[in-house]
Amino acid sequence: MKYLSKLLICFICVTSFSNCKEKREEERAPESTKEWIQLFNGENLNDWVVKIKGYPLNENVHNTFRVDNGVLKVSYDGYENFNATYGHIFYKTPFSSYKLRLQYRFIGNQANGGEGWAERNSGVMVHSQSPESMNINQDFPVSIEVQLLGGLNTDEERPTANLCTPGTHIIMNDTLVTTHCINSSSKTYYGDQWVNLEILVIQDSIITHKINGKEVMSYSKPQIGGEYNTLKTRKGELLKEGYISLQSESHPVEFRNIELLELDD
Repeated sequence: MKYLSKLLICFICVTSFSNCKEKREEERAPESTKEWIQLFNGENLNDWVVKIKGYPLNENVHNTFRVDNGVLKVSYDGYENFNATYGHIFYKTPFSSYKLRLQYRFIGNQANGGEGWAERNSGVMVHSQSPESMNINQDFPVSIEVQLLGGLNTDEERPTANLCTPGTHIIMNDTLVTTHCINSSSKTYYGDQWVNLEILVIQDSIITHKINGKEVMSYSKPQIGGEYNTLKTRKGELLKEGYISLQSESHPVEFRNIELLELDD
């Protein structure tokens, strides 16, 4: 009887902890009176804007960004050499408080001339500057990057949904973080499997990353500053809204089911 009582107490404690954690998640995300919207229609790149380093706005060099069988593909079969022509495809509208979810996967081989660190590497940029405001030779928009990585070697951990900060800083554990990239707590994903990503963004308050339903990173106070900052006069400004973009960094990657739920401020 005592043994059963102890089991019952443990069960209640675990259940209570789980419920409290879920409640905290709900409390920090504002209620939404809106519905999920499809940012990508699965048929074409309508509502998206392309910016590739060294080229004018909306010049989709070598058909880098394309649609095939309901998937938004980042491809390099038209490149002889990647040559640091980093690219981004932006959704046309900026957002402030929202949940973004999508699926991604890495496929094939890296383009010739791609940097070693860019193998099986891409990203989703949030709170980004507009594509129109980027310099023609700018590598990356000033933004918060949810860095996507795929596993390379089975004996080497390589988490995904990490944080990189091109032209930005953030606050984590009440400390200003100026390190350019920080690993998440996610596991490593190998091969060409689809991975579920969800990002919660609440103005300049909090940003969290989830992989396959599990939170792997959280931070706050995104602000302008640091490496790759082309907005020098706005250093220290908190980012309350911005554009969303998907990255081209030399390894083929696919995205699908890109949808967004706006949250009430």
